Amino acid sequence: METPPPPTPRTEPTDADVEAFKQQLGRPPRGLRAIAHRCPCGQPDVVETAPRLPDGTPFPTTYYLTCPRAASAIGTLEANGVMKEMTERLQTDPELAAAYRSAHEDYIARRDAIEVLEGFPSAGGMPDRVKCLHVLVGHSLAAGPGVNPLGDEAIAMLPEWWSKGACVEPGADE
Repeated sequence: METPPPPTPRTEPTDADVEAFKQQLGRPPRGLRAIAHRCPCGQPDVVETAPRLPDGTPFPTTYYLTCPRAASAIGTLEANGVMKEMTERLQTDPELAAAYRSAHEDYIARRDAIEVLEGFPSAGGMPDRVKCLHVLVGHSLAAGPGVNPLGDEAIAMLPEWWSKGACVEPGADE
């Protein structure tokens, strides 16, 4: 990918956003707080979720990637061993490890600003390993470039998932 999609302002979800989210994930949203990033096609691709679901269950994934095209491309990276390679680099590159620890601290601070989840890690394996690129990419898209170095790297490896247009068409199920 030549350049990642720029960060977009966090916005309250509209009815069309909720419908798009339902189509993207095949279920209604749970704990939806805001649209954290919009795809260049205009649809939500990262949502901000509450630290607890409506039933009280902790849900530490604050930034949830919803676009099925982006998620599929990230799954391909994961299947190709990118997470293992990134985790190995964390053990041998002190600058990368420090930047990734800062990303972890940013993630926790953003989640704690909503609600503190005592005893829960950030997400995606931070700060010591890479467990889920979807989370790291979601964090990078929501926070903007330079906050999560491994999320930024993963974004740079992705194809332009929006280039074929929107992944869903709101109103298609109505």
